[in-house]
Amino acid sequence: MFVVFSPKGLQGPLRRVVFVTLYELLAIACASGLFVLLGQQPAASGAMAVVASAIAVAWNIGFNHLFERWEARQSVKGRSVRRRAVHALGFEGGLALVLVPLMAWWFGIGLWQALVLEAGLLLFFLAYTYVFNWSFDRVFGLPAAAQ
Repeated sequence: MFVVFSPKGLQGPLRRVVFVTLYELLAIACASGLFVLLGQQPAASGAMAVVASAIAVAWNIGFNHLFERWEARQSVKGRSVRRRAVHALGFEGGLALVLVPLMAWWFGIGLWQALVLEAGLLLFFLAYTYVFNWSFDRVFGLPAAAQ
């Protein structure tokens, strides 16, 4: 598929679809590789990465919907550092509540090992998300809201 970009870059719903698709495909590949490097079987690692990706996308949609509904009812508008931190902690904490026991069961490891694995993934994904966003903006241009 050939996409023609406007002078302002890829915009609108297509930008979000391309972003999520590329982000998750690369994330699945990276997470699978990390699981294998940590001693898990390749098939189980790939399957767990796909399941974790699907859970993360669903949680992202649901959590952000609820967060934005809560946010709309607040008297103080805008996103302060505190509000952004609460958002990030809520998102990652909720995701960990699901993924830690799932990974423990999936890989046949203890909850502590799964928690350490999740913490490692979190650190990896902090860097990955930063680099991916920067790279995406370089390739596809900035979103209209940032121009």
